[in-house]
Amino acid sequence: MESILIISPSGTINPDYIEGAAKRLRSWGYKVNVSPHARGEYGRFSGTDEERLADLQAALQDPSVDAILCARGGYGLQRILDKVDLSSLNATLIGFSDITALHQLYALSSLNVNRSTLHGLMCKHIATLPEDSRALQLFRRALAGEPITYKLPAHPLNRCGEAQGTLVGGNLSVLYGLQGTPYDLNHVIDVHPEGVILFIEDIGERHYHIDRMMNNLRMSGVLARIKGLIVGQFTDCEDDPLMGCTISQTIAQAAESYTFPMLFDFPAGHVEDNCPLWLNTTHQMSITEKFSTLTSNE
Repeated sequence: MESILIISPSGTINPDYIEGAAKRLRSWGYKVNVSPHARGEYGRFSGTDEERLADLQAALQDPSVDAILCARGGYGLQRILDKVDLSSLNATLIGFSDITALHQLYALSSLNVNRSTLHGLMCKHIATLPEDSRALQLFRRALAGEPITYKLPAHPLNRCGEAQGTLVGGNLSVLYGLQGTPYDLNHVIDVHPEGVILFIEDIGERHYHIDRMMNNLRMSGVLARIKGLIVGQFTDCEDDPLMGCTISQTIAQAAESYTFPMLFDFPAGHVEDNCPLWLNTTHQMSITEKFSTLTSNE
């Protein structure tokens, strides 16, 4: 990976974060360019639907671009997702949050294009995190293609076991918003007969809404079809005493009828310590009473 193009397919972003991220990536030896509307502002979006789609489409089809770094999430991709053409796909995708919608697109076409995507840092944190921070150093290793194995302490809600499958998912609210569309998780599972491991995270959601979304995954059959579940950070999501349990327990309850291994409190999501995950590539997870490991084949 040598060339990185920064785009803003969703929300508007402070241009200083784009410049700061580009500066740091260049210091690591990458060639960095910025798409025409990445620094723009059109209400809460970085540009009109047409402008953002044009930037995204050009990035996807440019053979000189090795990686597409999404500047930030926010909201906006669901407005243009069904207009994206993946027939010419040349670059690895990087981002999280609203960018989950694009991860889903890649997951649906990955059997044809063999292209993994990186759930990881975007411009703000690339620009501002200390150079020695764990998330930034792991992100740098991921960009360089170095293998990463996570070894995590035990969690009381973990379910022991082993699983191997293609890692998919991302932001739970975005995934929920895509249910019942051509881009939902059941369609992703359909095109991955080897099985999938589902990763979820979220920010600023009410406890009962998380319960609603998890039960959607249960009733739609998604939870019955996955081989493992990784629960990341649920930032600014407060436990509701009226629900009678914690948010983590709510997630565990939705999956209590199944036997797949579950890994809680994975360090990824809307946090500074947002450790990278290679989505749409095979992972092995092993969960014991003492610790858990997650290894990518990327």
